[in-house]
Amino acid sequence: MSQVSQAVILIPSLHPDDKLGTYVNALIASGFERIVVVDDGSGPAYAPFFEALKAHPQCDVLGYPVNRGKGHALKHGIEYILSAYPDAPGVITADSDGQHTAEDCLKVGEAMLASPGDLVLGSRDFSQAHVPAKSRMGNRLTTFFFALLYGHWLPDTQTGLRGISRELMPRMTRIPGDRFEYEMNMLVYCAGWSIGFKKVTISTIYLEENKSSHFRPFKDSARIYAQLFRNFFKFASNGLLSTLLDLALFTLLDRWLLGFLFPSLADGRSYYHVLVATAIARLCSAFFNYKVNKQFVFRVSSSRGSLLRYAVLVAAVLVTSATLVNALNLRLGMGRTLAKTLVDFLLFFLNYRIQKSWVFKRPVERNI
Repeated sequence: MSQVSQAVILIPSLHPDDKLGTYVNALIASGFERIVVVDDGSGPAYAPFFEALKAHPQCDVLGYPVNRGKGHALKHGIEYILSAYPDAPGVITADSDGQHTAEDCLKVGEAMLASPGDLVLGSRDFSQAHVPAKSRMGNRLTTFFFALLYGHWLPDTQTGLRGISRELMPRMTRIPGDRFEYEMNMLVYCAGWSIGFKKVTISTIYLEENKSSHFRPFKDSARIYAQLFRNFFKFASNGLLSTLLDLALFTLLDRWLLGFLFPSLADGRSYYHVLVATAIARLCSAFFNYKVNKQFVFRVSSSRGSLLRYAVLVAAVLVTSATLVNALNLRLGMGRTLAKTLVDFLLFFLNYRIQKSWVFKRPVERNI
């Protein structure tokens, strides 16, 4: 416990009640010697709860007058810990309502010390009967889409109990987001930096069906999903623009330019006329798609061999699509249009994952 006790427990708090003091007492009783509580603009009415904590020599209380959000409170606390506790091996973030037990904080702290290069996540079991239905469904959706888009299966994407080693702490302060979306951004950025995720099973506690939570179901969920899908939306938008460019170029070539540039292809009824127009339009739109994905979607300034890998992927997707559509049509009797719609929809997500992890693979980043 001596090493874990040097880690700092960081607790962001808004409008606390008696549970905050009880929780801090439990942490101290378990051997934690460094606790930082951030008052996220709770206001004068809640000052007594924070003043009571100052009686503990193990506890520092920070704060500011106006509510800024959980993400801001976490970053504010991490910046303080980097300065005030230069020898701390890391920080363990926990919620203020007591839903993260002291024992679980110890488990996360031990995992953080054992794997300082990973982000440690306290993972709850959402299959238990007492878990509120909205929490179970929300987490399952974010888990599925995070795995689909970023390649990591995280059973609890919304956990507030996390272990962040000292080597990871500086970059956590520069991740965007001031409210609940910050914790999702942390996962997205860590996946992009090739930082591993270490999952630690913790107790699944929902006090009074989580009524004390300040999470706003519609507004905060919208923020979280916006961050989760932000890059994919760019990818999808580029796909749409590339399709429109392909159609526009084909029309321009077919009706006017091709006959002007190549008189031998002036007969619009010729197969070669259509073939050449299709090929030129597709090559131009594909190169446009490649450049936008590289510079705007995946933001890779230098990726040797990416154009060749992109061309290989385009060919592989084309062959895979044709093969699967034909198989669904012949073996299941599915109409080709429906089969192509389903197959291409699934391949679109796969295409995104392959482009992100292989075509535009960037070197492991150690700094933002």
